[in-house]
Amino acid sequence: MNAVLRHPLAKSTCWVLAHRRLVAGFWILLTIAAIAAIKPAGNALSGEFTLPGRESFETNSEIASTYGNGGDVAPIVPVITLPQGTTVDSPGVVREMDAALNRLDEALPKARIASYTSTGDPAFVSRDRRTTFALVYIPHRGGFEAGQAEAREAQAALDGVTVAGSPVEVTGLEALRADSASGDGDTSVSALLEVLVAGAGALIVLAFVFGSFMAILPLLMAAVAIPTTFLLVWPLASVTDVSIVVQYLVALVGLGIAIDYALLVVMRWREERGRGIGNELAVQNAMVHSGSAVVFSGTTVAIALLALVVLPVPFLRSVGIAGMLIPLVSAVVAITLLPVVLATIGPRLDWPRTRRADRAGRFWTAWAQAVVRNRWPAAVASAAVLAALAAAALGIQLGNPRAESLAQTGTARAGFEKLREAGIGAGPLSPFDALARAGDPGGVADTLADLEGVQAVIAPEDWRRDGRALMTIVPTEDGNSPGGRDTLDRIRASAPAEVRVGGQAAQSSDFIDAVYANFPLLVGLIAAFTFVLLARAFRSLVLPLKAVLLNLVSVAAACGVMVLVWQNGHGSEAIWGIEATGALTVDIPVLAFAFLFGVSMDYQVFIISRMREAYDRGDSTEIAVIEGIGRTGRLVTSAALILGLAFVALSASPGTEIKVAATGLAAGILLDATIVRAILVPAVMAILGRWNWWLPPWPARMLRVKPSLGRGEAGARL
Repeated sequence: MNAVLRHPLAKSTCWVLAHRRLVAGFWILLTIAAIAAIKPAGNALSGEFTLPGRESFETNSEIASTYGNGGDVAPIVPVITLPQGTTVDSPGVVREMDAALNRLDEALPKARIASYTSTGDPAFVSRDRRTTFALVYIPHRGGFEAGQAEAREAQAALDGVTVAGSPVEVTGLEALRADSASGDGDTSVSALLEVLVAGAGALIVLAFVFGSFMAILPLLMAAVAIPTTFLLVWPLASVTDVSIVVQYLVALVGLGIAIDYALLVVMRWREERGRGIGNELAVQNAMVHSGSAVVFSGTTVAIALLALVVLPVPFLRSVGIAGMLIPLVSAVVAITLLPVVLATIGPRLDWPRTRRADRAGRFWTAWAQAVVRNRWPAAVASAAVLAALAAAALGIQLGNPRAESLAQTGTARAGFEKLREAGIGAGPLSPFDALARAGDPGGVADTLADLEGVQAVIAPEDWRRDGRALMTIVPTEDGNSPGGRDTLDRIRASAPAEVRVGGQAAQSSDFIDAVYANFPLLVGLIAAFTFVLLARAFRSLVLPLKAVLLNLVSVAAACGVMVLVWQNGHGSEAIWGIEATGALTVDIPVLAFAFLFGVSMDYQVFIISRMREAYDRGDSTEIAVIEGIGRTGRLVTSAALILGLAFVALSASPGTEIKVAATGLAAGILLDATIVRAILVPAVMAILGRWNWWLPPWPARMLRVKPSLGRGEAGARL
């Protein structure tokens, strides 16, 4: 008991409980201020995407400043397929096409438009001369939905307009995204709606877990943590650009993590009270044991996210810096406000108590016993499943989703299908831009037009300004596809030194190089910091090594799910009616890694901490494993289900990219909580036996903990 009272968290809890009114008042005032700050904090977030030092970004910036449009925004593409027997050369067709494009020019007065009628270039016309398209470059306004509003305006301007009796249909990457979305909705309202949906699902799970009014307490903690995190993001956004993506992460990931931490502490508090311990002492004991796990978990998740700062991409760095606030704020709420609530109204909330909390769950104890008895088959079977999914991740292709996966119906889809049927393909939707600062633009255009993978080079005379000449290079394949990136490499290798290549697809390719060239460094930093933290927490070298390796395998398996379901289409069409994307959006895997690695460590810390506690009492490894799973199985499963529901709510958002990310995050959480934590972890620990706890004296001195060489074990009688 004295050792418990000397624990730092016991001391801090004593102080918190001695000043409970002050602590409660502080959090009430802070939450009120935080709720008021949600909207201005959301408005302070940035939708800008920069890639300093990369050729595409610098070129796109120069194009945008010189021409007032274009750059990293893919063009809007109006498409016309004329009736049988009519071609672009038929009488009156050019005049009608001019009239249609004039309407577009009036709707988008700052746009730069090139077409067959303005250039006479046959690159705008199909071989049968019945299908033609135009390229409409709009000003860059910033934001992750840049271009979608203009695409809708273009569709509205050409609604009902015909050429030789055929409709003019507006397509393009942003038009396809706009058609797959539900409208122009306010993103802060969307995030709030998703939180409400996820919160309702969480309440159902918590009601089942507690069987009492205590189910509302974790949600109450989340209601404090989420606005407070927004409040802290606000001043950060005032001194540096913070991505608008952060608001979704704070809302949904913050909901899951805050509930997880509160759930862990409350479950331990109920267990202590079930043993007949007084309420305040039960609070202290819960904080010493579960509160310590929360602190270590929050620190680990924060480090995993903060490691994103090593990537040379401001967007990801901002996600890392702001994202680390999510677990830290949730942990602080769990070790300060939650003890006050438990010590005051906790017993009244815990009514009616329909579940006993002072004993391990029967189902999970029996499950753990079965896994320990059959440790080798369990380890081999679970490892095989994870290995198969991780192997699927080896086939990952990075890039924007294929155009055909962005919208299945609507005007944009109809226009895109006409391009495909005419043999033009997706090239006009994701072209490359070449900016010549000197030399002979005509000669450059001829050279580039002869390259493999180039369908056409469009270089109108009126695109020459201030000594610069701009050319659009239409690839034969989608510019965001692996084949399109190969074409980009050939263009850059063949272009003279005074020619720089940009465009949305080129910037996407440079993003891949910038991020994934540094990805091993990111993985190494996260793994190293996590290993040190867990070595100190578990007082072992084997357990943290196992935890890091299993987390890496778990994240790889989640990426494998995204590859199978979305990239290869084994599920995307059946579930969402969306064709295979052919690639995963470039930022999704790295964000999924950072969040899944950190969040999955929650469950590792929850389970292993309980096993370590049992082992320190003198139980064998097998008994410790069984008790750890028996005590935490329902907790981890419930926590994973709650966090999974948050990501399911996210998957309901319009837009293919968001659905892909939500699928990967949900799959990673559920795989980790079931196959990894419920089967592979106990099986491997049972196999390793006393070696789980091995910590020689010299690393123990470095970690400032007691060494542990493992002791002989007679084994459990199962």
